[in-house]
Amino acid sequence: MKYQISKGTKSFGVETVFENIQFEIKEKEKIAVVGRNGCGKTTLLKIIAGVEELDSGTIHQENRMRIGYLAQTTFEDESRTAEAELKLAFAGLKELESKMRELSRQMEHDYGEALLDQYARVMTEFEERGGYTWEAEMHTIFTKFGFAKEDLQKPIYAFSGGQKTRLGFVKLLLSRPDILLLDEPTNHLDLDTIEWLEGYVKHYPKAVVLVSHDRMFLDDVCDVIYELEFGVMRKYVGNYTHYVEMKKQDVERAKSAYARQQQEIKRMEELIEKFRYKKNKAAFAQSKIKYLERMEKVEEIKTDDRQFAARFTPRVKGGRRVLSIADLHIGYDHDLAVIDLTIMQGEKVAVIGPNGKGKSTFVKTLMQQVPARSGEFLLGHQIEIGYFDQELAQFQRNATVLEEVWNAFPHLDRTQVRTALGRFLFSGEDVFKTTDVLSGGGKVRLSFVKLMLAQPNFLILDEPTNHLDLAGKEALENALREYEGTMLFVSHDRYFIRSLATAILVIDAGKATYYPLSYAEYLERLKQEGAVHEDVVAHHGAEPIKEKNKKVRLINYAKEAAKLEKQIARKEQELEDARALRFEPEYYHDYQKMQALDEQIDEIHNEIEHLLALWETYSEQIDH
Repeated sequence: MKYQISKGTKSFGVETVFENIQFEIKEKEKIAVVGRNGCGKTTLLKIIAGVEELDSGTIHQENRMRIGYLAQTTFEDESRTAEAELKLAFAGLKELESKMRELSRQMEHDYGEALLDQYARVMTEFEERGGYTWEAEMHTIFTKFGFAKEDLQKPIYAFSGGQKTRLGFVKLLLSRPDILLLDEPTNHLDLDTIEWLEGYVKHYPKAVVLVSHDRMFLDDVCDVIYELEFGVMRKYVGNYTHYVEMKKQDVERAKSAYARQQQEIKRMEELIEKFRYKKNKAAFAQSKIKYLERMEKVEEIKTDDRQFAARFTPRVKGGRRVLSIADLHIGYDHDLAVIDLTIMQGEKVAVIGPNGKGKSTFVKTLMQQVPARSGEFLLGHQIEIGYFDQELAQFQRNATVLEEVWNAFPHLDRTQVRTALGRFLFSGEDVFKTTDVLSGGGKVRLSFVKLMLAQPNFLILDEPTNHLDLAGKEALENALREYEGTMLFVSHDRYFIRSLATAILVIDAGKATYYPLSYAEYLERLKQEGAVHEDVVAHHGAEPIKEKNKKVRLINYAKEAAKLEKQIARKEQELEDARALRFEPEYYHDYQKMQALDEQIDEIHNEIEHLLALWETYSEQIDH
């Protein structure tokens, strides 16, 4: 057991976040903490990280355990280069390396078993923490998060706020903690990076605890789910889909058990009432009273299954041709992409592609918030747009929730406005809150109240699921699936895209490619075409390389991969033989020989890393 909370309780003022929870982290578990926004998920991560404390309960954790948590992106010295900052993540490795050298020097004079054992332990830890591969790993992770290798030499102050957040994330991953804590790790990452991160977390050699609203990420990565609901924690073994099914079954069983017991209690009470005043039945009645007193009561299960009940209905049907785009150049000081596209009535088009390549710029151009550099677009007959802006900047200042909607739709009466708000979970005093105090999820729901009442026949949505919890995402999906109008939406949520898209528009490398396919069909098409991405180049927006003579190439790749596997095996044996020499008196009695041996081991390590990198490249080509 790496970490355990027993009977943990946490409150803020009079509000109890959770009470008497049991939570544990085992060796290599990948754990997700799920629940409604505000249920205490992030608070739990902060407690594990040592940022917050429990009010009561006990915590047990292994000695010298390293816990990594990206609370917020802060850098002590922003004049440092990115490379210098990232190298700080390897401070512990440098200490281990120094310790190894010191022990090696001591072994020149001290031939004791204890010193030899200590050297072996330090060396093992050094290797496990990537002592021989840290530089290659730093470059790989840095470029996977959308940076160019040249960016390593830039000072931190030269990066944008979003880039600094990603830089902090890279540093956290490089530190390789024993428990990696991730709070919404996929936020603001593009699809390629999310998929890479998914693989990284899944194969991370230590424990991971994450909070995420990305259902596909949870499905593919996690093997344990902890749910927080009404301050109570429940554990489910399995991924997110399994958790949903098991939770449903648990709730049904609990409700059934509660109903059965209530019926039994009612029957007993009726018997007691019937016989308690009859002399010859008084003893019977008393026995039933005692039976009820001793009965272990089944608690009525509380579940938060509230979902907003949106229904988007177009006011008018509109023309069959919804949007025509001809040679549209989008961008600011240079072209980001050139787009030719026709969207027909009823289509639901998902816009995907790497970050920074023009997805949101395209949407803003259609909304005339950013002027087109050249080209044109034309809306069809009676097409009315409803727009969702991911920046949530379309609210009046100091207006209440009620005023925000009523001002936009003055022809509605108070009851109609409150009914619409109620459908999106704004009830009671919630409607008198000012819009500036709403959470991100609250602002998203309010935006959709207005969209629902506007009744557009063409929805343009820029990252509509950002800030929504899992229940909110599912409710929005259900509503948009029933929508009979047309949609163009930007999203990084693969589950959302898979659920809704009837067509895919990929914006990348200066152009837009349209696929009249569902997301699953689009992915299958890529496989059939043999579309592959070079590791680093793909994250800088290069186009997919379409393989020619694919079968011949695959055979060649397989042959090269097989050769490399044999070379790697030989080198690994060579490495083991060299390591064994460290325990020979000839070496640990001779400092110079030991130093030369360490250099030889480093060299073999580097050769293996190079061979592995080549093997991975060929293997990826084969897999695609």
